Amino acid sequence: MRRTTVLLSASLIALTATAASAQNAAPRNLILFVPDGLRGRIVTPQTAPAMAEIRDKGVHFKNSHSLFPTFTMANGSAMATGHYLGDTGVFSNTIFTGYTSVPAGDTVVPFIENDAVLGDIDEHFSGDYLNEETLLKMARAQGFSTAAIGKLGPTLQFDHGDRGKTTIVIDDSTGGKAGVSLSDEMKDALTKANLPLATPSRGDNGKAGDAKTPGTTSANVAQQAYMADVAAKVVLPMFKARNKPFVLVFWSRDPDGSQHNTGDSLNTITPGINGPTSMAGIKNADDNLAQLRKALDELGLSASTNIMISSDHGFSTISKESRTSPSAKISYADTPKDFLPMGFLAIDLAKALNLPLFDPNDKNAAVAADAHPKAGNGVLGKDPTKPEVVIATNGGSDLVYIPGKDRKLVDRTIKALLEQDYVSGIFVNDDLGRFPGTLPMSQLNLIGKAVTPQPSIVVNFRSWSSGCEEPTNCSVQVADTVLRQGQGMHGSFSRGDTLNFTAAIGPDFKSGYVDALPVSNADVGATAAKVLGLMQKPKGTLAGRVMTEAMPNGATPQAYAGSVKSKPAANGLRTVLNFQRVGTQRYFDTAGFPGRTLGLEEENKKTAGK
Repeated sequence: MRRTTVLLSASLIALTATAASAQNAAPRNLILFVPDGLRGRIVTPQTAPAMAEIRDKGVHFKNSHSLFPTFTMANGSAMATGHYLGDTGVFSNTIFTGYTSVPAGDTVVPFIENDAVLGDIDEHFSGDYLNEETLLKMARAQGFSTAAIGKLGPTLQFDHGDRGKTTIVIDDSTGGKAGVSLSDEMKDALTKANLPLATPSRGDNGKAGDAKTPGTTSANVAQQAYMADVAAKVVLPMFKARNKPFVLVFWSRDPDGSQHNTGDSLNTITPGINGPTSMAGIKNADDNLAQLRKALDELGLSASTNIMISSDHGFSTISKESRTSPSAKISYADTPKDFLPMGFLAIDLAKALNLPLFDPNDKNAAVAADAHPKAGNGVLGKDPTKPEVVIATNGGSDLVYIPGKDRKLVDRTIKALLEQDYVSGIFVNDDLGRFPGTLPMSQLNLIGKAVTPQPSIVVNFRSWSSGCEEPTNCSVQVADTVLRQGQGMHGSFSRGDTLNFTAAIGPDFKSGYVDALPVSNADVGATAAKVLGLMQKPKGTLAGRVMTEAMPNGATPQAYAGSVKSKPAANGLRTVLNFQRVGTQRYFDTAGFPGRTLGLEEENKKTAGK
């Protein structure tokens, strides 16, 4: 393994200054606005005027990073705690828990964007599956008013242990049997504001379509209008009346939901996630932000409120094409000919390893030769209750668990992965040893104090640009998902997925400042805590940094760029990681096999996105 390090910027100021906010006599308020799936360079005064205004008048973090794997719950855990995934243990949206989760449908690989599932995992892991204090937990302990409003899953994650006892939680499940309960105060306030006590459904926006039927052509307007009304007309006035500082997290499902389910591009790469439905989703999130800012103005709270915006990840258009995959050569009732089915990784590994494949989302039923697992996940081995291999399907990357830690089985699995054209980069748990063509997971800060089971292997899938002026706006990736070619996904190491949108404005941030230093969603969590004057008692050491350079009188540190390359595999493939560094913090730009990941140059060639 070789390392190279290069000076990126030459600021001479050491990291010694204290952020200006820490000196404030009166605590500030904070709104953390998360536009789920917003690409870093898609925001303009035309596409998203409210976000563009904050970026241009406040701080523009132009070199921002989603943490890999670039999924919602993973990056939500980073924003909530200020820690990398090796500490939070939220390695993706679907993980292997090591036990059967009943609320998730009696499976060992639950999809965790679900309040009941989060409660179940909390209970199993001693009441705190994140194993780190969250922003809202720390804030309410210091007397702040706290609320989390928005998308099911990441919203609750910001104060998952409280479950609505003190922190106000409004998400998709509010008012339903599986939802977090509302206090009598909130019920009365909603009624007085003529707002229902239950969140409306997504309606047409929730329709993903199928191989023959396009998905949605509507943004998630009605549901998010309700949530924005709750925030602007109920929660913010309530917080003002309490005369205490507050923290509000608003997690906008759009543009993510509209980009995932878009019906503009069925089975074709273009326009993909650049069609009218996706753009309407971006505008919908922007409208919600504009409504919150208007409410702050009307309530006289703007001058004392910091607003931080950070999307959890970027986005890519889905490809379902492979020339090498055995799964693509099988005919399925719900998959176009020669396309990859959902669960292709589980199918291909079962064949390569000569192990029976069972479906953990179908009572461990055997998967027939002409079928695929219902949710893509798979357990491999003679006994599905004692699996030799577990595949947690997620999208632009998948997680592979080998519970027995059999090094020979790990080696065979890696060799099988190296044969597939849809693979671009393999990361292996450090405890299992080094393997040619792969890098250790610790290089990505995936090995820390997590209490959930660590993956054995993280598999990144291939990505490229479909061809546009800004390649990160038209990233394409092979994705293991029920969604179709032409719809949207994320999770890969494409710079289109790792380049998220981050901006800030308010009394504790500079005005009209462009921050060229690398920042990440772990930094967002750490900085949010700093401007609120909160001190975490960390259990892990994989923490983000406070973005002092964006604060008045704050220190501007130096940044460096580097790369790590694995030894080549027998077929010549090697995993390469391009990163930046500030102090001990690493920022992951791109990784994979050169020429197979958007932004990762092929040797002696220049690729788009760099």
